[in-house]
Amino acid sequence: MRKRQQSQNEGTSAMSQAPGNQRPNNTCCFCWCCCCSCSWNEDRGDTAGRFAHTTKMESIQVIEECQNPTTDEIMSWSQNFDKMMKTPAGRNLFREFLRTEYSEENLLFWLACEELKMEQNKKVIEEKARLIYEDYISILSPKEVSLDSRVREVINRNLLDPNPHMYEDAQLQIYTLMHRDSFPRFLNSPIYKSLVESIGSTAES
Repeated sequence: MRKRQQSQNEGTSAMSQAPGNQRPNNTCCFCWCCCCSCSWNEDRGDTAGRFAHTTKMESIQVIEECQNPTTDEIMSWSQNFDKMMKTPAGRNLFREFLRTEYSEENLLFWLACEELKMEQNKKVIEEKARLIYEDYISILSPKEVSLDSRVREVINRNLLDPNPHMYEDAQLQIYTLMHRDSFPRFLNSPIYKSLVESIGSTAES
């Protein structure tokens, strides 16, 4: 995982200038819409909009809209990374944690690949494939993800004729990295622990 201390101040500055990254008041704990609110979110501070997004895939720059997770869902995340990643609420909370480690690009890349796999229009596929490359694969990108040389070679070959599944090997590698490296720290983080404690307090009251 690349260290990005040098880009921290630049990212914070870019955040203040970029349109659409301001989080409105009284938002849901997991999304930036004003559709709902949660009591456990009130004391956690505004962390969701703290870091800048420099990706060109604008459709995944904002937090996914979702319903508040149930207590069973929240508790199940600690036992199953796959289950957490299948729910928008789980992904949003995990994404918030990744921001604190300056590795949000791993999840953004995974989401971009999921988006690409749903496309059928050839022109759209080519455009999204190019943007994913520029955002997450190019060594010139500040959001470059960590991939081995074999996977990079596969991607470079696939760029000659882009298809919806051209990033699957890379996506799996990043998914595995998040599971093995980031997920254990997420479970021990204040972000997840405060959520578990809040639902415990709610259940007792």
